[in-house]
Amino acid sequence: MLLAVDVGNTRIKVAVFEKHTILFQDFFPKEEAQKKIENIFKKNPKVKESVLSSVGKLDETVIDLLKKHSDLNIISSETHFPFLNKYETPKTLGVDRMVLASGATLMYPNQNRLIIDAGTCVTYDFVDANDVYLGGAISPGLRLRYEALHNYTAKLPLLELEQPLHYIGNSTKSAIHSGVVNGILNEIDGFVNQYRQEYQVLTIILTGGDAEFLAKNIKNTIFANSNFLLESLSHIHHYKIENDQKDNFRR
Repeated sequence: MLLAVDVGNTRIKVAVFEKHTILFQDFFPKEEAQKKIENIFKKNPKVKESVLSSVGKLDETVIDLLKKHSDLNIISSETHFPFLNKYETPKTLGVDRMVLASGATLMYPNQNRLIIDAGTCVTYDFVDANDVYLGGAISPGLRLRYEALHNYTAKLPLLELEQPLHYIGNSTKSAIHSGVVNGILNEIDGFVNQYRQEYQVLTIILTGGDAEFLAKNIKNTIFANSNFLLESLSHIHHYKIENDQKDNFRR
């Protein structure tokens, strides 16, 4: 069994896998990581492998804990990925984006894939049908947009995410909700339409913390899967093992 650990900007997501099936999953603040992961190992003694990707800082004691209880695979920019990376600055490409691109490559072979991760930021990553990663885009996520309107103006309130009733806001609050939510929806649909002009056959995967909220309102056909990064970690982990075995056999 495999423990997948995704360290994000604000919290940690974990899942226990049997092959590629999720048996257990959870998320928690970074401060709770040691206690939570210790409990996972206690309740799942068959977990002998772990895979970790991190865009945030993780305490070394947690890494030591993973190494103590399992064979730890840390995904980094040095990992061998299942795609050809054509990003002009590959060392600056976030490991989370590389993991998502890997998952799309392995789970949706021989297709043009656009992966949209709607979390703190909205990231767009494109891998073509020849398994070449070409890049994408980064923009502020829903929460950042609400916070920016509040923090960089004198009087606009900080609101919680809410579905706008109409695209025409008839109050300050409803205008903010319309601007933030409809703005991001139109952005996503606009990007998808741009990609489809050049790549008519396109597989679109929407993931991240806001994926389920956004998926209800996006006009284009998508695969919405909030667990796609964790599932991608499982796939890239097994991909690495298989390639290590092939390398050892060749030697």
